[in-house]
Amino acid sequence: MANTTGTRAKPKPQTTAQRLDSIVKSARKMMRKDKGLNGDLDRLPMLTWIMFLKFLDDMERLEEERAEIGERDFKGAIEAPYRWRDWAAQDDGITGPDLLAFLAAERTQLPDGSIGPGLFAYLKSLRGENGRRERRDVVATVFQGLTNRMESGYLLRDVVNLVDGIHFDSSDEIHTLGRLYETLVREMRDAAGDSGEFYTPRSVVRFMVEVTDPRLGESVLDPACGTGGFLSEAFQHIERQANTVETRELLQSKSIFGGEAKSLPFLLAQMNLLLHGLDAPQIDPGNALRFRLAEIGEEQRVEVILTNPPFGGEEEAGILNNFPEDRRTAETALLFLQLIMRRLKRGGRGRAAVVVPNGTLFGDGMSARIKADLLTQFNLHTVVRLREGVFAPYTDIPTNLIFFDTTGPTQTIWYYEQPRPVGRKKYSKTAPMMYEEFGDCFAWWENREENERAWQVGAEDLIQRDEHGRVVACNLDLKNPHSPDAIDHRAPAEIVDGIIEKERRILTIMDEIRATLAGAA
Repeated sequence: MANTTGTRAKPKPQTTAQRLDSIVKSARKMMRKDKGLNGDLDRLPMLTWIMFLKFLDDMERLEEERAEIGERDFKGAIEAPYRWRDWAAQDDGITGPDLLAFLAAERTQLPDGSIGPGLFAYLKSLRGENGRRERRDVVATVFQGLTNRMESGYLLRDVVNLVDGIHFDSSDEIHTLGRLYETLVREMRDAAGDSGEFYTPRSVVRFMVEVTDPRLGESVLDPACGTGGFLSEAFQHIERQANTVETRELLQSKSIFGGEAKSLPFLLAQMNLLLHGLDAPQIDPGNALRFRLAEIGEEQRVEVILTNPPFGGEEEAGILNNFPEDRRTAETALLFLQLIMRRLKRGGRGRAAVVVPNGTLFGDGMSARIKADLLTQFNLHTVVRLREGVFAPYTDIPTNLIFFDTTGPTQTIWYYEQPRPVGRKKYSKTAPMMYEEFGDCFAWWENREENERAWQVGAEDLIQRDEHGRVVACNLDLKNPHSPDAIDHRAPAEIVDGIIEKERRILTIMDEIRATLAGAA
């Protein structure tokens, strides 16, 4: 087995965006040659955990240097000889069958010549000290569900060498991780876009966080956090309020929480949050719906929920049994909506911003009962209606942003309809929605008045019940009454009476005009 040291032998060129794209393309091309990988859903997790280890080592090298300057002790999450610098940082380092054994074996010869657990076994065994969640716990959680699926240790060595050319250990270069992260997310979306997973555009995420305004000392949850977009944006939003050691500790330990059941977005969420400065992200790797709704108590409730739950999917019977019998539905979005309502703190302290498809607004049956719960138990104060294509290319389904809190039952709902993109019919993958397009909505949010885009409706007539008091309909899919193509939701007889009344007024006006003309003659 070849021996390696912690000294970097290669020069360290600046990681430009163009070079970054080249590295990722070359790595993916290299991985296509390996018989153990089938498609991007196999290759991308491999590439991501490799980059995660490189990124973590670069970040901890930087922290170690700062600690030395400040004459402080520093202990990294990963120790020698398992750090990236110990086994991956030289082109002629451990390779072939030795590399595969180093990764996967329970015990093997290590790069320093000693015998010990393989890399994955070591990483999975990491634990924080004194019972406190630390970065070591994060690393262990990340690698619990990961394995090496490449069959060629030589091809794997080539990929490792490519990734080693990416550097995140200087202020000039660390911003390139953001570009790398976006590249991976885009590739992951393309690979998983047919499985009901749609990721929220950054412009929408930022808008939802800004108007919800999470404050220091509040807990923020995304129970279906994907790659961590809402949580990283919320962290940055709260971070601006933390200017002391005590408040920064509060931000780090008691502010940001998430859940993500799928391994690749879970791993990317860890990278994303670590990149933004959260030392030990608290992301639950299990299905957020696995707990019985009735058993979720005050200790599990939070002040703020920001999320885009999956929609269009289905859950297994065991998950459905966690919900009341008359509220069980195959639509995942409605299950998450019930979970969100249950996990908000009561007494006016909780508030939520949620992405929902149009079907949630107009659905009857089970959907109507769940929406009636929302209106009677919460204050659904705002619905922002987005245009088609905001989630392109993954779906053209129109979506809505609903905002509600625990200040009491809904009295009035404000609707705001985002205008169409200037000069286009809809958004697309190459021409996405921009954050600046929310400018008018921001201005309206603080000073609400009806206009061509905004209107309000009373909530008392939205819930329809049968003679037994059971909810039979609850339509929240209300069109803009100021729009020329608005749909009339009145009863047919009411529409006919309105037309007749308008015709009578027109005839009266015409009689007056005729009389005026006759008098002038």
